[in-house]
Amino acid sequence: MKIIAVCGMGIGTSVLLKLNAEKVLRMLDIEATVEAADMATARAASFDAQIVLTTPELVESLKGINAEIIAIDHFFDLEELNSKLSKALL
Repeated sequence: MKIIAVCGMGIGTSVLLKLNAEKVLRMLDIEATVEAADMATARAASFDAQIVLTTPELVESLKGINAEIIAIDHFFDLEELNSKLSKALL
């Protein structure tokens, strides 16, 4: 499984989201590759991703890609990530 964490530039928020998503996936005992990306890279790479994690502000810009888009409000809230990833994956 492939998950892409997306922010505008691909170097800040997406990296934090990637690291926390990896923590949650370990807690859920789910194997997945998580990549941090900017918008352009995410749109190109999404063809083989199952899930895209991003900020609520970027959801509209990502519509139309071939992956489930999940908006994360609080990047440091592992419970939010756990809840939303569990719902999508289990």
